[in-house]
Amino acid sequence: MVVGAGHAGLAASRFLTERSIDHVVLERGEVANSWRRERWDSLRLLTPNWLSRLPGQHYDGPDPDGYMAMGEVVEFIERFAHAVRAPVRTGTDVTSVRPAAGGYHVRTSRGELHCRSVVLAGGACNLATVPAFAAAVPSSVAQLTPLTYRGPAQLPDGGALVVGASATGVQLAAELRRSGRPVILAVGEHVRLPRVYRGRDVLWWMHESGVWDQRHDEVDDLDRARRLPSPQLVGTPGRETLDLNALTALGVELVGRWAAVRETSALFSGGLRNVCALADLKMNRLLAAFDEWARESGREAEAGPPERFPPTVPPASTRLRLDLAGGEIGSIVWATGFRPDYRWLDVPVLDAKGRLRHDGGVVDAPGMYALGLPMMRRRRSSFINGIEDDARAVIGHLVAGLR
Repeated sequence: MVVGAGHAGLAASRFLTERSIDHVVLERGEVANSWRRERWDSLRLLTPNWLSRLPGQHYDGPDPDGYMAMGEVVEFIERFAHAVRAPVRTGTDVTSVRPAAGGYHVRTSRGELHCRSVVLAGGACNLATVPAFAAAVPSSVAQLTPLTYRGPAQLPDGGALVVGASATGVQLAAELRRSGRPVILAVGEHVRLPRVYRGRDVLWWMHESGVWDQRHDEVDDLDRARRLPSPQLVGTPGRETLDLNALTALGVELVGRWAAVRETSALFSGGLRNVCALADLKMNRLLAAFDEWARESGREAEAGPPERFPPTVPPASTRLRLDLAGGEIGSIVWATGFRPDYRWLDVPVLDAKGRLRHDGGVVDAPGMYALGLPMMRRRRSSFINGIEDDARAVIGHLVAGLR
């Protein structure tokens, strides 16, 4: 049994069919449901179209250097589901999976079934991660997450406070600011990258240099690698860089990490300058590694000359307190990360923090596997183009166990 009919679950289905393994793919909504129902209207993939690939299917449209809009992503995944003839049961909520003789007993909204193996492919972004102190925000301030946000018109009047400076946070801050409203961005740890480096999309460098293929068992601090925020990138026709300097130029006010709520005030860290300096340092180290790879591999001619970018320039001083009841802020958008939803999983495979215990997608329970999680087997694991190798390996392990 495969849980989830997104790109990960469908890739698993493709390899199960290839191995002549009877299976079913259970999906709570429709094929590619998260892309249909849980993304904001203007979102585009961070990866260029030429990197969009699934087992046996590649992007074949007219704009290989562009970035798919959500409707295009849905169509791409639907076409794959049709091509592999995946046995998907849509509108089927999985409400419980528990160990049973010879495998697992599964309860769903449409009945019960028994299976020998389970592949958890529901994705890593089922639930928005929101700090506990969000409960102390005054009720007069609307609170949204990227799973419920659709566009600026949805927000009430007044300024917006966006919390988090990963890809999601910077994109939403820019969109809200361009809509004409005041925007404050609370910045914590982040990964700064240029959209284009030496004339090539920065993800071309990640792909060609092998950085994205670094394995989970080659990383010194795997837990940290799996928790890294997504890089500050946006997929626009002009391939613009969207970093903190670009947001400042738009008129977005930067503050430090939101640390607490005291009475009706948000309290922010004073460490913004250090956080920005660290992000700049890591970006420059990565760009230098790309330069070294180009020299050593003889591929200098495929890109322009090396370049470096101006450092992030935070405000000379930032506010440390914001009265949430004073009327300046009408809404908060929590771009503070996501996590999978395992509330229906009645198998002891979660650690103390609710994270799935697995080794490269082989879960700490007989016959149970996972796909589509960050840094699951490689750095590209959570991206569409990373699922083929992961799914092939995981399903190979599953089939060996069955036999």
